[in-house]
Amino acid sequence: MAKKKGENYDSDGGDDQDYDEEPNFDDPEGFVDDVTDEELLSDFLKQKPCESDGVENVIVVDNIPVVGPARFPKLQGVLEKLFKTAGTIVNIHYPKDEEENTRGYAFIEFKNPEMAEEAVKAFNNYRLDKSHTLLVNLFSDFQKYSDIPKEWSPPEPQPYKMQNDLYTFMTEPDAQDQFCVIAESSPGAVQVQFWQNTQPEPVELLTRDRFTETYVKWSPLGTYIVTFHKQGVVIWGGSNFIKINKFPHSGTQYVDFSPCEQYLVTYGLNGQKIVIWDIRTGTEKRSFMSEGGSNMSMFRWSHDDKYVARMGDNAIHVYETSTFYLLDKKSIKVQGIRNFSWSPTDNIIAYWMSEDLEAPARVTLLEIPKKIEIRNKNLFNVADCKIHWQKSGDYLCVKVDRYSKSKKDKKDADVKFLGMFFNFEIFHMREKDIPVDSVEVKETILAFAWEPVGSKFAIIHGEPSAANVSFYEAKKGQEPTMLKKMEKKVCSHLFWSPRGQFIVLANLQSGSFEFVDTNDFTIMKSGDHYRASEVEWDPTGRYVVTGTSGKAKEDHGYYIWSFQGRILKRVNLKNFILFLWRPRPPTLLPDEKQKEIRKNLKKYYAQFESKDRVRMTRASKELLEKRAKLREQFVEYRTKRVSDWEEQKYRRIQLRNNTDTDTLDADPDNVEEEIVEILVREDTTLLE
Repeated sequence: MAKKKGENYDSDGGDDQDYDEEPNFDDPEGFVDDVTDEELLSDFLKQKPCESDGVENVIVVDNIPVVGPARFPKLQGVLEKLFKTAGTIVNIHYPKDEEENTRGYAFIEFKNPEMAEEAVKAFNNYRLDKSHTLLVNLFSDFQKYSDIPKEWSPPEPQPYKMQNDLYTFMTEPDAQDQFCVIAESSPGAVQVQFWQNTQPEPVELLTRDRFTETYVKWSPLGTYIVTFHKQGVVIWGGSNFIKINKFPHSGTQYVDFSPCEQYLVTYGLNGQKIVIWDIRTGTEKRSFMSEGGSNMSMFRWSHDDKYVARMGDNAIHVYETSTFYLLDKKSIKVQGIRNFSWSPTDNIIAYWMSEDLEAPARVTLLEIPKKIEIRNKNLFNVADCKIHWQKSGDYLCVKVDRYSKSKKDKKDADVKFLGMFFNFEIFHMREKDIPVDSVEVKETILAFAWEPVGSKFAIIHGEPSAANVSFYEAKKGQEPTMLKKMEKKVCSHLFWSPRGQFIVLANLQSGSFEFVDTNDFTIMKSGDHYRASEVEWDPTGRYVVTGTSGKAKEDHGYYIWSFQGRILKRVNLKNFILFLWRPRPPTLLPDEKQKEIRKNLKKYYAQFESKDRVRMTRASKELLEKRAKLREQFVEYRTKRVSDWEEQKYRRIQLRNNTDTDTLDADPDNVEEEIVEILVREDTTLLE
């Protein structure tokens, strides 16, 4: 039997000692092991090597064209150019048959697993041509697919969850609007406050600390608010702003909603991918790789969310949102295109193309999906164009910057540029054949803006220190007529009321504002907000907010003005970042009903006046109740302190040698009279 060495064992020889017997670990006869390896070694079996280990960087690209040796170099170049946008390619293998034809799939190895995953997200279901749509998977996913059970079992029904009401903000009895205020509470932490614009004082609805990492943005109809985080963006909604959905796209700097709020576009940093998401389901509809430069508003949406378009090299790519494939499976070729824009009410694209050696610049109106050019306008000596749609889609204005040039004589080929002049080409969209009128301005254009509701537009032109503001009106069948020219105005920006008629002329450098009624062009009032850099109207057109963000060194905060230019509230807020009114969806009332309400507005005046009076009375009552409560608290505190003073009187007398000193100050006999004379003034009068 084996022996166990003791602690005092001498290797060179020593006293022999008795050692304990070693235990026997053998299984008894007839023992049956009923414990599986999975139960004993579950953690270790998970680390068991498999065939896919070490190939996390490899992807499998299926459904590539089957080509012979002659066309193989072209296919190889196309695929390498496509997939290298996802990351660094280490190796590409194209399996071939006996005749050296490709087999319709390829293996691509990237530098790391992150690049391989990016390639799968970006190019799975990518349409290579009319007949080939790529299917891209990770090579390591074969293990996942092999573990799918052979027998299908129906999914278990999930319990019904009541969805949050996303339109509670529309049920406010007095139709008061909401707004949010964003401020930096501490370095790296942004606080968002939600307010109801009640009168006479706004009411705070909710405050969220660390709600976002940078800023927030409302959706076009005010249903959602989006917050930005390192992992991606999140949208919130409902009365308490419950999380609706999240969209994992790290590094998102900017988002854009489709007009009907069906889709969300997340833009990464410059050079990264752009993703279009379905808002309700949270699924990724399609992604694109940025081609460099700014990604801001790379995609333009049609008014009904049926189409989304982007500009490419000498082309417009229009995608149908039902499939997110190109319209008619091909792009619209436009040589020299510089910019384009959708009509806000119709599926019409307006774009302009620059001048060529043999062709002038041109503005074109293109009807979608028929791709029919419904109007063209040739332009000469063009430096730049800006496209401005009227909100109702009745008019389109194209601001044209033109060179003014001349030649010494007809035989002289040298051209002398004399300066710049500007044209405003007005397209009458609702008239037959879409006639075009032109308004020419010789001075430098500082700003242009359409009246949101109406047919007027305003132009700031001239020198910034003494600019002129001209107002025009476009009428059906007539050329635009000048309504008013306001001279020597120190302004640089135009802010129309969303309901029209009223406009703010702003100078965002000095923070000065003028409130103008365009019915008779009277200046209702002027005001200042030092260093204000933001101006935003509320959806009703009754209030204007000017804000000074954290970029300024002092006076952070915002002012709330009436549409007539009267300051209603000043709020100083440290580290103020942004003020945003919550948008409202368009009214469901027909135009006839709206006209009737405006016509009979005086009938409702008494009702509105009584509500305002009750609201002010309620505010006064609340103030009186608050003062009475404070007085009651003071009296209670004073009574308690007097009682304590009375209870301590006996102890005070003992400490003062049995002398009651509490009434000394009130004893008239214990008073010393002292007369103090002070020289107030000394006058000297000279007598003749």
